[in-house]
Amino acid sequence: MSSSDRTEFGEYLRRRRAAMSPPERRGGVRASHRRVPGLRRQEAADIAGISVEYYTRLEQGRAPRPSREILTSLAQAFGLSDAERDHLFRLGGESPPAPISPASVIRPGLLRLLRGLDDTMPVTVHDGRLDLLARNKPAEELLGTLTGDGRFERNIAYRAFTTDVLPYLLGGDDSERFLRVAAAELRMALGRYPGDAYLRELVAELTATSHSFREHWEQGEVGASRSAIKRMRHPGHGWARFEIEVLHDPERDHWIMLYTPRDNDE
Repeated sequence: MSSSDRTEFGEYLRRRRAAMSPPERRGGVRASHRRVPGLRRQEAADIAGISVEYYTRLEQGRAPRPSREILTSLAQAFGLSDAERDHLFRLGGESPPAPISPASVIRPGLLRLLRGLDDTMPVTVHDGRLDLLARNKPAEELLGTLTGDGRFERNIAYRAFTTDVLPYLLGGDDSERFLRVAAAELRMALGRYPGDAYLRELVAELTATSHSFREHWEQGEVGASRSAIKRMRHPGHGWARFEIEVLHDPERDHWIMLYTPRDNDE
């Protein structure tokens, strides 16, 4: 950390300390009368489990670069949100902690967006493990009804390698390209969540049951598709072209796929 980085880091700690509520005695009475809001340095240090001398040097920009353990303790002591914790880590010269897994709950506003586009385009939402979380009515009509109740039935990569949906939906060449992308995205997901038992078991299951998956997995490709134009077979309307754009909610690691219909002569 440079001297300017230490100064900014210390200022951030002071602001967070000032935003904290002072401790209370039993019965809801504050431990002491004070003229300034927030915690004292001693109180903040006690909650974080570090010495007040070291905490004071951190606030004053005189301490060396704090360890990840110290940063974690400070974030917990101040009750920081994920975004605030990540900012603290960056100020401290460390990369933010990697998430353990994607969020399982979709933002209510995003669900309203899906319903609001029922008359416009198909929309799906999947998480960073490639599990389908939601889709609107046009997407269900286009992609078909999910069947089965197995553990991986909602996973895009699993369905790509274990069902006959792709050849029908995309045709031979495009379905093969999709399998390549699915394997590459699954490897990227495993790299993002290396300790995720679900993903490791999914890879083990596909390796044991799918020759096609083994071939693609052995290529070692990593990547993701964010924009594409695909020709897809709609069950009710025949072949149609869609311009697909993928948007990302980084806080929850949710991916929103918008299927914009295009005229076939464009």
